[in-house]
Amino acid sequence: MVANVLPSPSSLKSLLVAGAFTLAAAFSAAQPVPASSDSAASAAAKPPEPTSALESAVAPADAVDIALVLPLDSVQYSRAADAVRAGFLAAAAASASTSRPRIKVFAHGDDEVLTAIEAARSAGAKIIVGPLVRDDVRTVASLALELPTTLALNQLDDFTNAPPALYTLSLGVEGDARLIARRMRNDQVQSIAVVHADTPLMKRFAGAFTAEWSQVGGVTPDVYGFAATPEALVAMRRELTKKPPDAALLALDGSSATQAKPYLGITRSYASGLVFDRETLAVIRDLDGLVIVEIPWLVTPQAVQFANLPRKEYSSDALIRLYALGLDAFRAAQSLRGGTPEKISFDGATGLLTLSEGRAFQREGLFAVFRSGQLTPLDGAR
Repeated sequence: MVANVLPSPSSLKSLLVAGAFTLAAAFSAAQPVPASSDSAASAAAKPPEPTSALESAVAPADAVDIALVLPLDSVQYSRAADAVRAGFLAAAAASASTSRPRIKVFAHGDDEVLTAIEAARSAGAKIIVGPLVRDDVRTVASLALELPTTLALNQLDDFTNAPPALYTLSLGVEGDARLIARRMRNDQVQSIAVVHADTPLMKRFAGAFTAEWSQVGGVTPDVYGFAATPEALVAMRRELTKKPPDAALLALDGSSATQAKPYLGITRSYASGLVFDRETLAVIRDLDGLVIVEIPWLVTPQAVQFANLPRKEYSSDALIRLYALGLDAFRAAQSLRGGTPEKISFDGATGLLTLSEGRAFQREGLFAVFRSGQLTPLDGAR
């Protein structure tokens, strides 16, 4: 196990895209994803970047304010964990020196999260940030552990038996689905077609949308299963022509959405940006007019709230999103230091983050639209 430290002021591609799924989706599903190309596979084979000088100094155990628990020793998840770590430490380094906490990184491999959590507790950490993988969050939540305030970086569907100090902050697609449903309702959309793939992630996305749509008073959508054959796509277009919807939700991964979008004609179409990676210009042109929910760090990189945060280049938008998650995780952890305020709300790199009821941060991304080969904000910067 590796333990690295960010000193106090007085003393700072293993997995990329699987076809069309991003690493964020992989973590949400808690499943590894193989690289989709030779170049991606080459990047995936590279080990995480060396530990920075800011992390290398060792502080006494009782000096730990925040323990960062990440699967940096996992073959499957090390690159993604490294992106989260980089974002977290970058945000810490950019914070005001008077409030900068002492951070210790606890690396773990597959099936070793409980060992890392126990090491963080033994080190006297006041706040634990992690786990990152969905199954690891479930493991921690299912046990009667006496935890300090803990900010898990993935979703937890049921808090019933979870430790009372456990909070969550994630890049789950469900939040995007609910936001799209509310947007459609505000835009006076009446009839909807849901085009969905038969995968666990897309089922959750479509399910979250349908539940929210029903809650805001919408009528039951027409549902179309996606198949990538020309015959199936033509048949879908024929059915949509017979009964044109006001809007369509694409509960599809990136490549499938690219195939389906041209068959929807002029129908307003929505999707989660989390299923897209860095697309070629030809692909983006096929997506022209598609509205997605994306993280502000990618849609409005020049926003004033990001002025003092360092940017880091990655070959994958999936890793950029995870870096942004690390940036926001630091700010959320800082907000939880010294107890839980009545309400936490801030414009973060991954969206507008709010903790008001319950223990899960609600995330609202930005709406953006593909136009003439560019992804542009739909409503302007927030």
